Amino acid sequence: MKKFNAFLVIMFFAANCFGADLIVLSGAGLMKPMEELRQGFERRYGVNLDIHYGSSGEIFGQVASGQACDVLVPGAKKYTEDALKNGWVIKGTIKTLVYHVPTIAVPSGNPKNITCLEDLAKPGVRIAIGDPRAPAIGRVARKILIKNGLWERVMPNITVYAPTVNQLLIYVALSQVDAAIIWADLATWAEAKGKLKVVKIAKKKNMIRTISTAVCTNAPHRDMARKFNEYISSNYGMKVWQKWGFKPCRDN
Repeated sequence: MKKFNAFLVIMFFAANCFGADLIVLSGAGLMKPMEELRQGFERRYGVNLDIHYGSSGEIFGQVASGQACDVLVPGAKKYTEDALKNGWVIKGTIKTLVYHVPTIAVPSGNPKNITCLEDLAKPGVRIAIGDPRAPAIGRVARKILIKNGLWERVMPNITVYAPTVNQLLIYVALSQVDAAIIWADLATWAEAKGKLKVVKIAKKKNMIRTISTAVCTNAPHRDMARKFNEYISSNYGMKVWQKWGFKPCRDN
């Protein structure tokens, strides 16, 4: 039985490696632009992409465990930098793509009258943030609150720690919480239209991040991985990112 189970594991990873022409691990919050880019790339090159979406912590862990991956696109550049330190991505392929801007999302109508970061500490306000151990937005949200001396005051109001930023969007859209710290680009999603309002965080109080892409050191499909890396950072790629609410960086 043990030998049979081991065989299944081997076959599972083999399917992941050879069932697609390219394997990409991407932050869940990047799903909308990545899906449009995937479709365009598949049409252009006649290939099949397998994109796995998850929290940045989750996909980082998958790379760390040796899961097959050609291109890594986490929700914050820190994860790419950590992957580089561990030798999991090729330095010369790292490309900084777009800015990732944290913002406060509240349900349509803003029932608790949230106007600034400090209002998250008001009594009776139900707050959702990402799990600091999972999505990039969770780590960043905690750092923003600590930076502004609000973490201890906001903690009693936190009713849920979400595993992905997508889940945070749902909590707000369904009015299950009064506010959540999410990425600003999610406000362009159809799931958000008419269901939430964005309250900007003052620039001096915010912690804006960047998103980068990189080819993995052990990429099973190295040549195609480099093409996809170039594709999503090209001028066309930047237009797709902008369409979904992202602001391009200028250091590619």
